[in-house]
Amino acid sequence: MNTLEELRDALRRFAAARDWDTYHTPKNLVMALSGEVGELTDLFQWLTPDEAARAMEDPELAWNVRDELADVVHYLVRLADKLDVDLVEAAFAKMERNEKRFPTGDLRPVE
Repeated sequence: MNTLEELRDALRRFAAARDWDTYHTPKNLVMALSGEVGELTDLFQWLTPDEAARAMEDPELAWNVRDELADVVHYLVRLADKLDVDLVEAAFAKMERNEKRFPTGDLRPVE
């Protein structure tokens, strides 16, 4: 199993081999990330909730979803690398804050 650090290092090598570091500024990476999230959104835009839940059952749609998710992860990891943010640490810290903000309990709407 590969790690997030291995992905980060592979993306560093990929960008360096193509001399893309000058273009991989935080601003540009955020913009690229936003565009890729938009492409992922486009795949689900007109699906019903049930169709979206079964998206991975359609081979072509599943391939496109995986492809766009990979793009999102690549840009997110690259952005975090450029900003020296440990994504795993940041995600767990956010979960800890959310635990306090949103305590457990029955929060379902009354029917």
